[in-house]
Amino acid sequence: MKYKSINVLGTKLKECSCEPITGFFRDGCCNTSKQDLGMHTVCVVATKEFLEFSKSVGNDLSTDIPQFNFKGLKPGDRWCLCALRWKEADNAGVAPPVLLESTHYETLKVIDIYQLQKYEVN
Repeated sequence: MKYKSINVLGTKLKECSCEPITGFFRDGCCNTSKQDLGMHTVCVVATKEFLEFSKSVGNDLSTDIPQFNFKGLKPGDRWCLCALRWKEADNAGVAPPVLLESTHYETLKVIDIYQLQKYEVN
């Protein structure tokens, strides 16, 4: 069962991306539930630096995986990223920009709102 669709600002969660389709539930939103162990709750705009970093730590988001109907991310794509992966990227100095209205409130259990606001884009 999905948690309530509320963003980190306390308002209705907005769509992150349907092209490419994202989210734990593949509904275009960063919705989450108890089953989402990776906590795919941070709506980001992929950057070249972030994608290179993610690949270097074993999470290749830029390579095409046809069997999962995944074309790979490119810079500028929006994606529901795992909260801990975003935090790891932030610690490495390559955190991608965040869309707060599309980032699920459960993220705040892992990342402080003030840290997210530093990377806010519209």
